Amino acid sequence: MIIFETILLLLLGAALLSILAGRIGVPYPTLLALGGVVLALVPGTPQLGLPPDLILALFVAPVLLDAAHDTSLRDLRANWRPVLSLVMVAVGLTTIAVAVVTRVFLPDMPWAAAIALGALLAPPDAVAALAVMQSVAPPHRIRSILEGESLLNDASSLLIYKLALAAVAVGAFRPADALPAFALVTVGSVVVGWLLARLVILLTSRIEHPAIATILQFVMTFGVWILAERLELSGVVTIVVFGLTAGRRTSASSHTSVRVLSFATWETVTLVLNVLAFTMIGLQLRPIMERLDGAERATYPLYALAILAVVIVVRLAWVLFYGAAHRLSRDPGDALRSWTGTLKSGVLVGWSGMRGIVTLAAALAVPEGFPYRDFILLVAFMVVLGTLVIQGLTLKPLLRALRFPVDTVVSGETAAARTAAMDAAMQTLEGDHSPAAERLRHEYGEALGIARAGDDPRTSSDNALRQRMIPASRRAIDELRAEGTIGDEAYRSVEEELDWLELSSRPSTD
Repeated sequence: MIIFETILLLLLGAALLSILAGRIGVPYPTLLALGGVVLALVPGTPQLGLPPDLILALFVAPVLLDAAHDTSLRDLRANWRPVLSLVMVAVGLTTIAVAVVTRVFLPDMPWAAAIALGALLAPPDAVAALAVMQSVAPPHRIRSILEGESLLNDASSLLIYKLALAAVAVGAFRPADALPAFALVTVGSVVVGWLLARLVILLTSRIEHPAIATILQFVMTFGVWILAERLELSGVVTIVVFGLTAGRRTSASSHTSVRVLSFATWETVTLVLNVLAFTMIGLQLRPIMERLDGAERATYPLYALAILAVVIVVRLAWVLFYGAAHRLSRDPGDALRSWTGTLKSGVLVGWSGMRGIVTLAAALAVPEGFPYRDFILLVAFMVVLGTLVIQGLTLKPLLRALRFPVDTVVSGETAAARTAAMDAAMQTLEGDHSPAAERLRHEYGEALGIARAGDDPRTSSDNALRQRMIPASRRAIDELRAEGTIGDEAYRSVEEELDWLELSSRPSTD
């Protein structure tokens, strides 16, 4: 009972901290991390523990699926060069740098364990960075790069992490032996993720009950991860491909009420998982410190601060180097295709490397008895806390100081999608001069057909016409996204408007 009561108090405290974060303009993950420290210092606070093999599935799978589902493949393809440089080079450099520095501090630490530490510290979490950016409206391209990086970085870094854990178990780490297994696991995970997504889309399109559909979504999410692990594939790569594929379903391939309810549910679940991940590692901080002897208690925090500096500097240095190389390129188009068409864009991307839930979950998943496990947990928490405080609290002032021009990409695409949706709807009324049709011609442009004050949105004639118009609008925005004219952000925005319009047009059941 005490565990249940503790979880309730944690969720209540996190809700209050999130409200406070919004009031004072601070990213909520920063306050959650600080709250974890405070909890760790409270005497008698219980320790919440989970089996290591459950932690990654519980915390990482739904968060990755949610991020993958919302990622725009068009924007990812358009920015593949900078994203790939961050996913491959930045992750590799961070992993190696952390491993080398750790070995300098702790020469008897196995190389595989040091590489595992570097890999779990490598992936930035875009949640905190984007939480800040939403209030300042940075260029859409920078947001797209950070979202794509956060999604794919998790896959590349956690693959290295899993290989390093396996190497510790067998007592050796040979990169030449690991590369073929790495490639095989990656290809197999991509194929399985795509096949499962197609199967799930077909299945969920037949389910009309929102609650049952949402339950099945959760079962399938964890089921995909567990199946991948049972097949000795990468759960991370499988769930990312699964989410990217499922996110490309057409608007008509799932029921409106199911989509509205599931989107709201997933948003809540990802917030709860962030809360529990931050607070769980905070609760383990005090027992970790208690297990350290006097010398370790004095030196380990200093080592962690040094590794924090390495993590920040390596990313910033690589981003600026990559941008400079492209600006000096003979092909001017290379500079335009990089994120660093200007120096300030590179500074922003480089400074947006805050760590979050994936780093925390991977640290918690390190099995008991692993070499220097307490050190790894301490470093992971201090790096997450340090990046959230140092970078999280300074990112908003930095954005204001850089003074990016107003970016109208998403608003322009949303307007184009609304226009196309309205034009498609109007074509369904050609030749219809009934009073209801004439009224809807004037009303459809207002939030895509939501009736104006004083009109009754539930008259049978209006509703019947709307049920003809809305499918045409959905087909129109599906075509725009398939052509690459609009991205997923504009698509989801107009799709949501059509969803609410459809729900408002249904006859009342009262």
